[in-house]
Amino acid sequence: MLETIASHLDAFESIVPVWGLALVFAFMAVESSFIPFPSEVVMIPAGFFAARGAIFQSSPALALAAAIAAGVAGSLAGAYVNYGLSLWLGKPFLEKYGRYFFVKKKHLDRACELFNKYGAATTFVCRLVPVVRQLISIPAGIAKMPLRPFTVFTALGSGVWSTVLALAGYALGRSAGDMTYLELVQKGRDAAVSHLPLVICCSVVLVLAYWLVARLAAGGKDGEC
Repeated sequence: MLETIASHLDAFESIVPVWGLALVFAFMAVESSFIPFPSEVVMIPAGFFAARGAIFQSSPALALAAAIAAGVAGSLAGAYVNYGLSLWLGKPFLEKYGRYFFVKKKHLDRACELFNKYGAATTFVCRLVPVVRQLISIPAGIAKMPLRPFTVFTALGSGVWSTVLALAGYALGRSAGDMTYLELVQKGRDAAVSHLPLVICCSVVLVLAYWLVARLAAGGKDGEC
């Protein structure tokens, strides 16, 4: 899917100066919902276009920050869709009919297992994990996780992932010559993935520290799905 979408990115190049940030928001909202869509084909080109002055000609750095902000906002919007539907429909409905909405039972069970084991903070770390990244909002909704921490953790996780991808695209935009969008996405993805283990390790340490403090302070468990 990634290669197919990336090969058609040139169709959007002409409208980036006007609609670039809106497109980043819209596509990241889709990516963060239950519809399978690779964030690499959104945030890596966004960073690339920012570096090349296609978004804001006067300030590539400001364009990069704006692209990341649009990506995070879009991710939150999509996550709210998953959260709200899960809160409303409940787990039995999703287990029975989720396959019609691209939610496989094995992936739903895995997301619920992680949420039940590690609590609310998984909505942060799992935003960095493929497949589970899109689904972790579902057990949060089923477990009726309070909206404020859900928003904070989702925004932080999405922010880390969007920043890593956008920076990879930005670096390529500042240093690389001409390349196809497929090459751009592939090179940017490889660069992002090479740094992802360090990002995940740091994130896990932060989450474990939060989890320990929160459990000691509350003396109980988060809701379960």
